[in-house]
Amino acid sequence: MNALLERDRTGLSYQDVCAFLYREARCLDDRAWDEWLDCYTLDVEYWMPAWTDDDELTTDPQSEISLIYYPNRKGLEDRIYRLNTGRSAASAPQPRTCHMIGNVEILAEREGAIDVRYNWHTLSHRMQQTAQFFGTSFCTLDMTGGAPRISRKKVVLKDDYIHQVIDIYHI
Repeated sequence: MNALLERDRTGLSYQDVCAFLYREARCLDDRAWDEWLDCYTLDVEYWMPAWTDDDELTTDPQSEISLIYYPNRKGLEDRIYRLNTGRSAASAPQPRTCHMIGNVEILAEREGAIDVRYNWHTLSHRMQQTAQFFGTSFCTLDMTGGAPRISRKKVVLKDDYIHQVIDIYHI
């Protein structure tokens, strides 16, 4: 059997990993915010570092600027609350998005966790304007609860000259 299709130590195949990533993206596109939030562990670190003037990524969200940083799921929950209640002026009206994911690679596997890298491209339409965002994400999928959940996500935004607000639904 093809090694990529075999189940690893966590019980997930490559296809299962891709299906999980596609589901997370679908939740964003469908504005299924609570279902999207369920893709994350309580102690998730969600980070989008900024690029420095030297074309290097910042390395410490505690002491350097980040485009987005939530040290745990509480920040994501607050963001979702604002989206669900209309308390996000920057997101009204909410955009229509289309996420595309590719080049999914399993970087490491260990008991109960998988490290994944993938590229993404998102189209976003709001107020008669279409924008695009693209980059690479690095995730750790936690399998200790039986179903995959993201316990760490680092998003590298490649088109960092931002003409409008960038938010969780863009990446």
